[in-house]
Amino acid sequence: MQESAMMLNSTELLAIPLLPLLAALTVGIFGWALKEKLSHSITSGSVILAALLSVHVFMQVLDGASFYGNFWTWMVSDHFIVPVGMMIDRLTAIMMIVVTIVSACVHIYTIGYMHGDPGYSRFFSYISGFTFSMLVLVMGNNFFTLFFGWEAVGLVSYLLIGFWFKRESAIFASLKAFVVNRVGDFGFLIGVLGIWYYFGSFDYRTVFDMVPAFVEKGATLSFMGWQMTAITFICLSLFVGAMGKSGQVPLHVWLPDSMEGPTPISALIHAATMVTAGVFMVARCSPMFEYSDTALAAVTLVGAITAWMCATIGLVQNDIKRVIAYSTCSQLGYMFVACGVSAYSIGIFHLMTHAFFKALLFLAAGSVIHAVMADQDLRRMGQLKKYMPITYATMLIAALALSGVPPFAGFWSKDLIIEATMVRDMGWVGNFASFAVLSAVFMTAFYTFRMFFLTFHNSDRVPAATKPHVHESPRVITIPLMILAVGALATGAWGVLGLDIANPEIAEGYFGHALFVLDAHNPLMMIAEEGGDEAWYHFIFTMPFWLAMSGIGLAYVMYFRETPLPARMAAAAKPLHAFLLNKWYWDELFERTFMLPAQWLGNTLWQKADLAVIDKGIIHGGIINSIRVGAERMRQLQTGMVYHYAFAMVIGVFGLLSYLLLKA
Repeated sequence: MQESAMMLNSTELLAIPLLPLLAALTVGIFGWALKEKLSHSITSGSVILAALLSVHVFMQVLDGASFYGNFWTWMVSDHFIVPVGMMIDRLTAIMMIVVTIVSACVHIYTIGYMHGDPGYSRFFSYISGFTFSMLVLVMGNNFFTLFFGWEAVGLVSYLLIGFWFKRESAIFASLKAFVVNRVGDFGFLIGVLGIWYYFGSFDYRTVFDMVPAFVEKGATLSFMGWQMTAITFICLSLFVGAMGKSGQVPLHVWLPDSMEGPTPISALIHAATMVTAGVFMVARCSPMFEYSDTALAAVTLVGAITAWMCATIGLVQNDIKRVIAYSTCSQLGYMFVACGVSAYSIGIFHLMTHAFFKALLFLAAGSVIHAVMADQDLRRMGQLKKYMPITYATMLIAALALSGVPPFAGFWSKDLIIEATMVRDMGWVGNFASFAVLSAVFMTAFYTFRMFFLTFHNSDRVPAATKPHVHESPRVITIPLMILAVGALATGAWGVLGLDIANPEIAEGYFGHALFVLDAHNPLMMIAEEGGDEAWYHFIFTMPFWLAMSGIGLAYVMYFRETPLPARMAAAAKPLHAFLLNKWYWDELFERTFMLPAQWLGNTLWQKADLAVIDKGIIHGGIINSIRVGAERMRQLQTGMVYHYAFAMVIGVFGLLSYLLLKA
């Protein structure tokens, strides 16, 4: 084992991912014999301990400690060597605390939410395995370890989305997530293999140190008739994987359907684990992306389109979880825009703040769903404030944070992304990104408070049969909500004022040398320079605030004061409303473009090739008929008479002796 000279203890580091893994295996294998209390005690206790250890590691990293080393060799084939090791720097440390703290809250919440479910132990095994997979992804020190965690997260997400496997919709959603992610992962794998081909290593430090000299050589390749630099090809391939994992257009279609899984896993997938993996990967690979303007432009453009388009879809959705799901797609778009304009530190900062308020939104929505007997339709809710005061207060905090209202967490990170986008000169791509992230602020605030008012205010539309069961959730559900509410309140100010994440001198800020930005690309430096122009700085700093307040105000008018207005507006703009309600018809487009042609091809090959040519032609018409004819002729020799067989034996012996005599 190779260990750095710094302070971090390798045993402590190994314990962090291994604790959830051992808990997942124990409960997964022996869950049938364990009671609920023992199942959740093993898994929740392990993840809570991993969270405490992660916080301890984070505090040591803040004091200057780090770790870079290999523990053992996983695979050796000639010069192809794959080690298993860890890289613990400031980027890894912040991801570790986000993953483990949110996961610990989800574990505790699940105790109350999944109580009595037949698959109780199985679910806890899965979510602990999910936590392990994400920790491997962020803690590894090479691209192959990253790829292992990447695929493990995808596998467990498939199991969790389809957890209620007796529901046809859950099976369809899990398969959809699996297939769409395989498309993205194919691109990711090409990128990883490209790294091996050009650099001869999977090790982060080795590859990143070689990038400047490699770019100087100007290596190019031709791909589908396009001539591009090798570094651009690698970065774009890696980003295709990020598009699938992090729900970016057009590979976003699986993410809203993942709501078929239980609400705790919706929070875990959308807040702290799977969907943020792509953002983390792009930030980790900043030493590569910084040398490809084409790749940065692609990341910015795709992120901007996703942020804007998914916000428009969220305006009209009626399923409470789907509203939040499309919000996740949109906010992930913000994170990629930040990475595309080289504000990687702000992208990760928004990832951190988003993890807390989005997990809070999902778990608060789950508390509501739990209270109204699993109904997720906003049109059958209303006036729940008087029944659920804690859920109401915590969801309000999350809604304000998501909308970007100061001093809540989302305000600090989202405004920095908008500022960075507006000062970074990227031509028409930058102009479109600026429009997208600004306009999405208004839409985000509107659909968030539309959901909030429809749930807790508006008219009382709860069915009469459900109303006697409506009550505040038990403490095992509300305590995680209150813990996450603290994160939704404080992480933004803590990141800017405490960690100095927004420092224009990247190496002097929180992330230090964990991220790399070329001076010519550094938008935080540009913001600091633009700060001298008070009118410009005032515009970009206050415009998002007023857009957010306008969105909240419009939602208040439409869903609190003038409640008949939305129905009249939907009727007046019926085609547009249907377009948005049907999610821009992405599913229908994919069905006609890929599914129906694939079904036609499959049916054609089955009817024309399999049945007509192979079965009736080659098999039945050729081989089988030949065997049948040969068998009929052989059957004629089987008379059942002993003297016929004796005569044949004599003839055989005579023939054999004649052959031997002639040969001699």
